[in-house]
Amino acid sequence: MKNKSKIDNDNFEWSAEELKRSKTFKDLPESLQTKLASRKHRGAQVLPTKVSTTIRLSSDVIEAFKASGSGWQTRIDLALQEWLREHTLA
Repeated sequence: MKNKSKIDNDNFEWSAEELKRSKTFKDLPESLQTKLASRKHRGAQVLPTKVSTTIRLSSDVIEAFKASGSGWQTRIDLALQEWLREHTLA
């Protein structure tokens, strides 16, 4: 990623020491493996279903929504829905 102006704490680069201390999934206790494996699949999405898409938005919009915490993509969806209620598309 070029010229990242803000450090993304959810996607940081691991140091050599952190990599050395890391464990594989198989090294985890069996109870934790089971718990993590059960979270692998989400249930069926409740209506109305959302459609996965790729969209380009300005970095300041993305940063502002991400800074508001978890659920930022849902808040973008809600903001666009509100905009559609208040405006007519030509």
